[in-house]
Amino acid sequence: MLLNGKRGIIFGALDEKSIAWKIAERAYQEGATFTLSNAPVALRMGSIQRLADQCQTSVIAADATDTNDLKTVFEQSIEQLGGKIDFVLHAIGMSPNVRKNREYTNLNYAFYAQTIDISAMSFHKILQTAWQLDALNDGASVIALSYIAAQRSFPGYNDMADAKAALESIARSFGYHYGVRRKVRINTISQSPTVTTAGTGIKGFGDFFDYANKMSPLGNASAEACADYCIALFSDLTRMVTMQNLFHDGGFSNMGMSPNLLA
Repeated sequence: MLLNGKRGIIFGALDEKSIAWKIAERAYQEGATFTLSNAPVALRMGSIQRLADQCQTSVIAADATDTNDLKTVFEQSIEQLGGKIDFVLHAIGMSPNVRKNREYTNLNYAFYAQTIDISAMSFHKILQTAWQLDALNDGASVIALSYIAAQRSFPGYNDMADAKAALESIARSFGYHYGVRRKVRINTISQSPTVTTAGTGIKGFGDFFDYANKMSPLGNASAEACADYCIALFSDLTRMVTMQNLFHDGGFSNMGMSPNLLA
């Protein structure tokens, strides 16, 4: 098993549609032990306790924008799992502007600050908390989920595009420091449009999902396929891969035009 003996923390699993949920299931199948964490409001909305029961683990409620909560997550995880952490997943993202249907040219800046804090700065806070606690083992792997709107213009993605651009930059910047210190790998995965509770809340998601599926030679990558990719990145097989934004999108990111769209 690829993750036998490895200990991890998975942030962001909400319900069976979420990518983090699929990653947790695959990590468990591959022999990992881990804790689950999400915000208290998300725990009330979702069904994460069922996932915890399935994976024989516990849920640690935490606001990922609060460094005191994150400190608790790492300390309790290390205590419960019996040692330092080998992998971390950041699958956290939310935009109040998107939820309130505010256009990018008419953002509420208080909401904008929340988008950045929740969706990007939380990644830095997780890494900095782990750094200060010396919570990660040598050669650990950290992954955050991103999207191609960080690099290309997708108007409907709104201020989440800015947050994902910051997220990818944090992976590169912290990736250097953690690589030198502990040989820790930090990468982002730019995933296909995926039918999740968060994804389907974006304006025009259904139309764009179909467009991307036709444009991509392999079609859209599913949440299950993304989970498989994450397992490979958590494993020792990818111990020299770091500071990368890795496209997992069926080839979409390298396409210009597809005849499938003209049919």
